[in-house]
Amino acid sequence: MRVSNRKKVICLQGVSYSYPGTNNRIVLDNINLDVHAGEMLVLLGPNGSGKSTLARLMNGLLAPSCGQVLVDGLNTADDTSLWQVRKKVGMVFQNPDNQLVAATVEEELAFGMENLGFPPEEMMKRIREISARMQLDELLNFPPHRLSGGQKQRVAIASVLAIEPQALVLDEPTSMLDPAGRREVISELNRLKQSGKTVVLVTHDMTEAITADRIVVLVQGKAAFMGPPRECFSRVAWLQEIGLEIPPAAELARRIRGKGLVVPQDLYHVADWVEYLCQES
Repeated sequence: MRVSNRKKVICLQGVSYSYPGTNNRIVLDNINLDVHAGEMLVLLGPNGSGKSTLARLMNGLLAPSCGQVLVDGLNTADDTSLWQVRKKVGMVFQNPDNQLVAATVEEELAFGMENLGFPPEEMMKRIREISARMQLDELLNFPPHRLSGGQKQRVAIASVLAIEPQALVLDEPTSMLDPAGRREVISELNRLKQSGKTVVLVTHDMTEAITADRIVVLVQGKAAFMGPPRECFSRVAWLQEIGLEIPPAAELARRIRGKGLVVPQDLYHVADWVEYLCQES
């Protein structure tokens, strides 16, 4: 998908950031990045590279030390714009238990809309729509603490989507989930991507980056790479040098090519291997 001609939802212009009380230690250094409407952008990088800080800058939870962040033209450093900024860019965090505050799933979906002053009839309409879309219809009367990790994270995502943000930023939303919960959340993010929602995903799992339109790799606070997954995963030696690995399916293809056998370059996922092997058989 070509994104360069699409509307820019989030623009980071010369953004640097240092946390207060750290002797001006730079966490992010001169980041220039545009996030386009309908794009799925993945932020990768080793621990301490600045991924979570960059995510928080995107919806105004942090204001840049230098440069500016614009959300649909609104400057996140302008306190009078923050209300609109956070309506336009929704945020989902690592631990679903830290995000859920209501007694039932239905009340959780309504929570953000209540704070924004939505009319009751509009709230009920959106709850019906979003619960159907996120397959939460049968869970509306359940207390969130009784749900599985994957279900909790889907509720957290649904509660943000209910206010219809232009973009959704997720900070390692699968890192605390078991494999089943992880598959559940990633499947939902791929459905959002297919529906045209703008998604920014922070992750340390390379397999979660396979379906992205673009990948940004942060190294020591700098944007060391921006480009499509295919180009990113072709830089095997560099990724290993900075502490990242290519997806297992791609590593298998690389090792087979190293034995002198010819297989395609773009076997990034088990499904790619299945399709390739079926064609060859």
